[in-house]
Amino acid sequence: MTVGGLSKNEFLSLLFREHHGWLSAWLRKKTGCPHHAADLAQEAFTRILCLADPASLQQPRAFMVTTATRLIIDEERRRKLERAYLEALAQMRDSRQECADSPEQIMLAVEALNAIAAMLEGLAEKPRRAFLMHRLDGAAHADIAAALNVSASMVKQYLAAATLHCYRALYPSPHPASGKAA
Repeated sequence: MTVGGLSKNEFLSLLFREHHGWLSAWLRKKTGCPHHAADLAQEAFTRILCLADPASLQQPRAFMVTTATRLIIDEERRRKLERAYLEALAQMRDSRQECADSPEQIMLAVEALNAIAAMLEGLAEKPRRAFLMHRLDGAAHADIAAALNVSASMVKQYLAAATLHCYRALYPSPHPASGKAA
């Protein structure tokens, strides 16, 4: 592949030289940590490397900002999940319930929560909350409806949409253009 006489590698190298410093500086302002900013910039460029046609980027900086912002949001979501798990674990221990999770079990639980969060990524807020309340908390439709300030029938629609979203995340169609599986 060539772009304006440049090979794909040359194009990516040029893109990196022209935008890496700017992206790193932008991320330093956002994160307050030069090391974290460097890691996020590297991950953003890794995502560009994975694009089928990086040369098709019309506005590379806009793409980088969007990608980096999503990376920051994903990290914060993972931290929240980990904190919530550790707080629940501490509450269980405080209430004198036996809980002897090993560090490995804790890591596996956090990874499972991260996988769930990734699978629900892109789902609207209310369907995601309804799904989590129903599946993780065991909340009834009426309780979810009250918490979300919607009708019970809307909760059913949210749950159906969330289930379909999860199915599509787990089993993406191999033929997205036709919508038919092989």
